[in-house]
Amino acid sequence: MHSAVLLIEFGSIILGLGLLGRFAARFRFSPIPLYLLAGLAFGEGGLLPLGASEEFVAIGAEIGVILLLLMLGLEYTASDLVSNLKAHYPSGLVDCALNALPGAAAALLLGWGPVAAVVLAGVTWISSSGVIAKVLGDLGRVGNRETPVILSVLVLEDLAMAVYLPIVTALVAGVGLAAGSVTLAIALGVAGLVLFAAVRYGRVISRFVSSDDPEKLLLVVLGLTILVAGVAQQLQVSAAVGAFLVGIALSGEVAEGAHTLLSPLRDLFAAVFFVFFGLHTDPASIPPVLLPALALAVVTAATKIATGYWAARRAGISVKGRWRAGGALVARGEFSIVIAGLAVTAGIEPSLGPLATAYVLILVVLGPVTARFTEPLAAWWTRRRARRETAAVPERPVEARQQTSVGD
Repeated sequence: MHSAVLLIEFGSIILGLGLLGRFAARFRFSPIPLYLLAGLAFGEGGLLPLGASEEFVAIGAEIGVILLLLMLGLEYTASDLVSNLKAHYPSGLVDCALNALPGAAAALLLGWGPVAAVVLAGVTWISSSGVIAKVLGDLGRVGNRETPVILSVLVLEDLAMAVYLPIVTALVAGVGLAAGSVTLAIALGVAGLVLFAAVRYGRVISRFVSSDDPEKLLLVVLGLTILVAGVAQQLQVSAAVGAFLVGIALSGEVAEGAHTLLSPLRDLFAAVFFVFFGLHTDPASIPPVLLPALALAVVTAATKIATGYWAARRAGISVKGRWRAGGALVARGEFSIVIAGLAVTAGIEPSLGPLATAYVLILVVLGPVTARFTEPLAAWWTRRRARRETAAVPERPVEARQQTSVGD
């Protein structure tokens, strides 16, 4: 009887997610807010709380995080990451300063303490690569001059996750300074070792994993990723970082083949992850944090626009391209929820999960809007300001002009 209820509940979740995804695709916006709302509806304090399938959904959510980071790693080669780090690290530092500090300051002002401040800093810092990539494709901007700048900022954020996630994992686990330092040293050592192996022996690793049979390729890549993620988590490095490093180590045809095979699985389990996060957020806890979330969204939308503008100006992009770059970076999504999920699971601060949910809901909807309208609005404001300045300059009387001409 229990298994029947589990199948009914989980089947209903998957079917509902599919219908929500189709609805979002029809109106050309990200389905992430709908997945979060579905979790809120069927979680604690929701319309119809789930019971039997919650543990199964939790496992699916963990696989979703692993696949999100694996697919992210598959997008880049180790040499790409190294070259981006060398060329664009100032943009990454500006991005971190402008967007992480507001989150940290908000947590401290709310009295949540230093650990919650570090977590909320990550929530406000990391943009959503998935949402931004989709928006750029929908707007036909993939070939624009500012797009490489946008991607460079996203790559640096993703690379920073390999350092940031172990820090957060150690902090929320409540380990001491010595143990946390050891954890971070292990994480940095493993990341450096994997990057070195990927640059030097990437072809050998890819040849070992490669297979002409899609079934075997899928099983080897998926098995290797989950195994490495498990070992990483056992070392308190973070399963997500382990999956990310596996993705970086694979390159060439293997990465392309694995990306094609794993994309549907990634989409399925990522959707389950968003639902799981919503399940653990009581809808009644969102209204008290709605105003702080809205204020934080407005502030960090502005700081992301400033980040993109500065990075594009540094790359020599025109003014219009600078505004487009800034507007495109506003959306937050999957990684903000991943970071907040670590704190929610550890029970760091009860209000952190609801605030992160409201924050992501606001910016995942606002992101495509700013990507589309930031540049036209900036151009309109510039023209309006120029007209005002022109009108403010007093015109000389006719007699004065005539005397000037006679004197000349």
